[in-house]
Amino acid sequence: MIQIDDLTFRYRESEHPVVEGITLDIPDGCFVGITGAAGSGKSTLTYAMNGIIPHCYPGDFYGSVTIDGMDTCDVSLTDISQVVGSVCQDIDSQIVTSIVEDEVLYGLENFGVPHDQIEERVTEALQSMGIEDLRHRVIASLSGGQKQKIAIASVLALHPKVLMLDEPTAELDPASSRAVFQLLSRYAWEHGTTVVVVEQKIALLSEFADMLVIVDGGTIRFADEPRAVLAHSEELLKLGVNCPRSTTLMNRLAGVGLYEGPVCCDVQEATSALMEVIA
Repeated sequence: MIQIDDLTFRYRESEHPVVEGITLDIPDGCFVGITGAAGSGKSTLTYAMNGIIPHCYPGDFYGSVTIDGMDTCDVSLTDISQVVGSVCQDIDSQIVTSIVEDEVLYGLENFGVPHDQIEERVTEALQSMGIEDLRHRVIASLSGGQKQKIAIASVLALHPKVLMLDEPTAELDPASSRAVFQLLSRYAWEHGTTVVVVEQKIALLSEFADMLVIVDGGTIRFADEPRAVLAHSEELLKLGVNCPRSTTLMNRLAGVGLYEGPVCCDVQEATSALMEVIA
């Protein structure tokens, strides 16, 4: 679905490339989590995947990015946006109407979706995010978590093949963050949608993602299934990526020969492993 080949990009106002020599293949239907320290280049990488680069930010672009067979340099941003649905970190800047239903309708009308499909799509998108009861609410009266779900629903209504989200849980509490990831995971599984999430909460990414991508200094340091990446917890810490403490503990026990099992991704797995070690 997404193929990145030797991508290097330097913003016009920058002296050095923000991302350099990146090669990455994302299969159709894959749930991908991207993380890294602040300023590592992860947001720039997503801009290249949804066409904002090179169409909105001027600079030096080398290599290629192909989305569903389209080279992002050869097609318009409108063409890309019909395949890739994006949800930015600042939700308020993305919302353009005052009523929930109108927000979901906005994209459908702009892309000329046939009128006889609109009602079904609006209802389906709201149900997918579990917010059908908010349909006629004023958006300004809603919580941050509810606004987040509305923004996602407005994109899902367009039936994108790729859903791309930048820090979707940055302002949410742990319970709401987990709920958003559960909804995204379920939707991706039910519809075969490719999901790319930039997120600092590596524990959530490790639980829900099929692939974990670690970006550092504009390059990809790791791109593999979560357990394989979390096996490098000490190196990740040096890169500014905080692994779950339970993972770090069990990796250290493994390093001194006290544990020989698989990498633990959460507290439950670590607890079970520790019981075996103690026994």
